[in-house]
Amino acid sequence: MDSNFRQTVLRAVDSAFDRQTEFLKQLCRFPSVRGHEQSIQLYLADALRSRGYETDVWEINEQDLADLPGFSPVLDPYAQALNVIGKSISRSPKGRSLILNGHVDVVPTGPVSMWSNYPFEPYVEEDWLYGRGAGDMKAGLSCNLFALDALASLGFRPAADCYLQFVVEEECTGNGALACLQRGYIADAALIPEPFGEALVIAQIGVLWLQVRLKGIPSHIAHASAGVNAIEAALPLISALRELETRWNDAARRPPEFESVDHPLNLNIGRIEGGDWASSVPAWSTFDVRMAIYPGDDIDAAERELRQSIASAADRSEYLRQNPPEVICHGFRAEGYSLGRDCSEAATNAIELLAAMHQIVNGSPMARTPITATTDARYFGLYAGMPALVYGPVAERIHGYDERVHLDSVKRVTQSIALFIAAWCGLEPIERA
Repeated sequence: MDSNFRQTVLRAVDSAFDRQTEFLKQLCRFPSVRGHEQSIQLYLADALRSRGYETDVWEINEQDLADLPGFSPVLDPYAQALNVIGKSISRSPKGRSLILNGHVDVVPTGPVSMWSNYPFEPYVEEDWLYGRGAGDMKAGLSCNLFALDALASLGFRPAADCYLQFVVEEECTGNGALACLQRGYIADAALIPEPFGEALVIAQIGVLWLQVRLKGIPSHIAHASAGVNAIEAALPLISALRELETRWNDAARRPPEFESVDHPLNLNIGRIEGGDWASSVPAWSTFDVRMAIYPGDDIDAAERELRQSIASAADRSEYLRQNPPEVICHGFRAEGYSLGRDCSEAATNAIELLAAMHQIVNGSPMARTPITATTDARYFGLYAGMPALVYGPVAERIHGYDERVHLDSVKRVTQSIALFIAAWCGLEPIERA
């Protein structure tokens, strides 16, 4: 790729960016929370077909995945949890193959009244596009698709097999990405444009979700001492988990990638329910736990330690000693992943190439950062032996109110990805009918 052609690619992205922005707005209008992803997936499948891609659309079957490394257990059976893949198959491959992955699912909005506008009616203000999922990660979906569009507008497609993956379940299990591996989709590298500020993610934590269920003894509040409050019984268990969080974050335990991060492993009590009536001692409660682990940590050992922390705290209560809490796994059972530990030639080449393309677009070096969240990169890096590059636009307030993504950053990332595809895969002319 000479410099003139690179500039032509950048201009192709720029000339289509208004269309890309409108496409991103349309994606953000779909309220694609868990269990409601079908409409956006069918829309994306049509978008792929209209561009001439062969498509693969299928419903995830958890029984197909349950025995595979990286599977996360689910509470409710899947119903119409669709994955969508667009396939660009080279006629005579001479480059390196690539997976362009992204997830369509978004987290719940919380109280809509706390948003400045309705969260699924996107709008632009001062170069920021607002809406649930705008940053995490529908902007990234548009980057992947429109990077290929830019090359196609110049009469080219990848000279190696390239797979556009639109998956579900990233926000709670990752089983959508796992289903792509189970279906046989592998490549020489994967790229996921998650919104981490145009920096390359060099390491990410793993995540464990647990649900703790407690039983109390109901009673009229006039005779409160006759009952056992199941909500209050949860409090010492949560305190014990906080103590465990402190121990796990001790500086002596931190791997090199996270030495500069003040508090890498975050515990979250993300959801709590309990009781049936304000004047009745609550007979039940449940709370959901999210806890992080480092790359390389034994996930089974981490789960045992979490369970033991809860059990030890329960044992200090006479009632809970006789009525122990039930602890179940559901959702994330995700190992950590460090791209920085991948010393393969493929990883080295992919990182150097993406850094070079970023430099061309931005005029400055590409930052490299660890993150205290998880992504689907672990599936490609840990279970398929391919380097997984996480590199996406600047976004703010993801998972919060007034989520937003910076449109200039979306354009730059699209340009970097387009150049990366051209250099990594090579290019071949599109045959016109």
